[in-house]
Amino acid sequence: MGDVLYIQTDKNRKITEPHVRLGDISDLTSNNPEVLQRCKVLRVLTLESGKYGRYAVSVMKLIELIQKKEKQVEVVHVGEPQFILTYEDPAGKNIVMSWLKTAFVCLITFFGTMFSIMTFNMDVDIPTLFERISGQFTSNPAGLTILEATYSVGIGIGVVFFFNHFGKWKITEIPDERSLAWRGGTLYGDDNRKRCGSFYHQPRDRTAVCRDYEKRHAGAAV
Repeated sequence: MGDVLYIQTDKNRKITEPHVRLGDISDLTSNNPEVLQRCKVLRVLTLESGKYGRYAVSVMKLIELIQKKEKQVEVVHVGEPQFILTYEDPAGKNIVMSWLKTAFVCLITFFGTMFSIMTFNMDVDIPTLFERISGQFTSNPAGLTILEATYSVGIGIGVVFFFNHFGKWKITEIPDERSLAWRGGTLYGDDNRKRCGSFYHQPRDRTAVCRDYEKRHAGAAV
């Protein structure tokens, strides 16, 4: 079996230098240590110095650059076909401005949400509805009742469940391509594009994934 380079990309990568190397924006492994070291330092992109921001990067371009330098290496990609490269100032952000922006966004979100809920309640006449429901069970339906209290708490709980997290705490883990079985993976080799019948990408380390692929590839070659 020839040399194989496995490249894994995430949805977003952060960098602080304008000269971007392959090892800076992806996770690499290979059955040939020399190929791995050469590919890690391979320059794939040069950004304008000081022009900070986000850039969209296609993995096809990365594979094309790798194959120009390593013509005898088969490239196997796992992960996102396109990803965002975030170029940030190495000196760091202005902490005061970051907090001010965060506070501004929070205030807009808070008052906007409050206004939306208030207009909805007035539109459907929630106070009258609660008063009628309370009148069915109590002799004094006016004023604050348990309905208003549970309704207010329920809105907050509903928002937490809808967005599936509260701060850093998540209610349930959302599966992604790293934890789901992935079929029909595309392999890029000397003929530029090959198809793999079944390639499972489960939450294992890259070494286990490589061994799994090599066994399947060897079996297919026989």
